[in-house]
Amino acid sequence: MRTQLSSYNIDWYKPGNRFKIIIWYFVNVLFFINPLNPLSGLKCFLLRQFGAKVGKGVMIKPGVNIKYPWMLEIGDYVWIGEEVWIDNLTLVSIGSNVCISQGALLLTGNHNYKKETFDLMTLKIVLEDGVWIGAKSVVCPGITCKSHSVLAVGSVANTDLKAYSIYQGNPAVIVRERIVAPF
Repeated sequence: MRTQLSSYNIDWYKPGNRFKIIIWYFVNVLFFINPLNPLSGLKCFLLRQFGAKVGKGVMIKPGVNIKYPWMLEIGDYVWIGEEVWIDNLTLVSIGSNVCISQGALLLTGNHNYKKETFDLMTLKIVLEDGVWIGAKSVVCPGITCKSHSVLAVGSVANTDLKAYSIYQGNPAVIVRERIVAPF
C-alpha cells in the first residue's frame, strides 16, 4: 500500500463559517502573529468577539498564532508567550494560572499514516490549572496535562501528564515530582 495524497479529502471537516474563517485570518495576522502588537487586552477582546472563552488577567505576548478562537477556552491569569502556536482544529481548553512559554506548540491534528488517504484526525487538548508548558515544547493531539504538571523545554508530550509531575524529553517522561511552595 502507498500513500495517495491525490485521494486526500477533508470535506467532512467544517471548522466554522467560511466568512468568519477569512475575517479571523486577517485579524490573526494583524493583531496576533504580528510581533509589533503588544496589546494583550486588545487580543483578549478580539478573541472573545470571535467566540473564545477568555478569563481575566490573561497575557498574550506578540507573535502568537491561534487557528480558530471559537474552539478555545482560556481560564484566569494565563500567560501565553511569544510565538506560541495554538493549532486548534478542535477544542483546546486551558485552565487558570497556566504558563505556555515561548515557541510552544499545541497541536490538535494529525494524519492517519496507516491509511493510503492520509486521513485527518483531530483530538482535543486539555491543560488543567497550574500547568507549565516549557519553551519550544509540543503537546500532541488528545493530551491532557493534569493539574500543575510541567513539560520541560523542548519536550514532546505524546501521553497524558500526571498531576504535580515534571516531564522532559522526546517522548516526555517523568523526571521528578513538582513541589509548589506557598508564598
